[in-house]
Amino acid sequence: MKNKNLKILGIILLLLVLVALILTSIHKKPPVKKVPVKKARMVSGRIVIVIDDWGYHLNNLAIIQEIKQPLTCAVLPGLKNSNPVMRELNSYGCEIILHLPMEPKEKYNLEKNTITTTMNAKQIHNILEQALFSVSLAKGVSNHMGSRVTEDKRTAGIVMAEVRKRRLYFFDSFVTKESICQALAKKEKIKCAQRDIFLDNQDDFEYIQGQLTKLKNLARRQGVAIGIGHDRKNTLMVLKEMLPKLEKEGYKFIFLSQAVR
Repeated sequence: MKNKNLKILGIILLLLVLVALILTSIHKKPPVKKVPVKKARMVSGRIVIVIDDWGYHLNNLAIIQEIKQPLTCAVLPGLKNSNPVMRELNSYGCEIILHLPMEPKEKYNLEKNTITTTMNAKQIHNILEQALFSVSLAKGVSNHMGSRVTEDKRTAGIVMAEVRKRRLYFFDSFVTKESICQALAKKEKIKCAQRDIFLDNQDDFEYIQGQLTKLKNLARRQGVAIGIGHDRKNTLMVLKEMLPKLEKEGYKFIFLSQAVR
């Protein structure tokens, strides 16, 4: 009898161990899979590229179509190709601004309907009205030449007032160190930005590369930098080659509207 009871007790203990093991396995939490945390990519600096003087021809559209980074394109008004080139550039994802001809101090051949310091407010209003009709997708206005106008408080003030009425931003190409556009824009509460570096004062491949390197270094130091190039083959070929490399270095390309303040 004693052996029988011990046998039964052993069976009961064995069953209790089995039950305990089963319950433990049921309630045991599955191992948590560790998901690798991706580190946020550091931005080395933000760069704006503005390409001036669109409208004279359609020669370089094929090249700019291959540039995938954000570009801001300044289109001259009233030219044969102003509207077609504006629409093509817009279809490629470029941001459009009006490149408004203004009087320089130098003796250059002026574009038709160039704003001069001898004009009254009505004349300037009419020119800007026609120009924006020609470049209807413009989000902002920049000065084409204009060293005399951008130093003249009265004339530049009229331009700024017209820009403010249309809720556009102003981009100072900064062709003279005496420009008062930034101060006037602040007074008129207009979003504004100013050019940092001209990329292609020399139409030379290596020179443009060097200027773009200066621009990226400036962007690294001050957070954002704005460079102006022109509708030229060499300029656009350098951009096509170098912008992807700069992206890999951590630089971010943005539209001009993202840099004005």
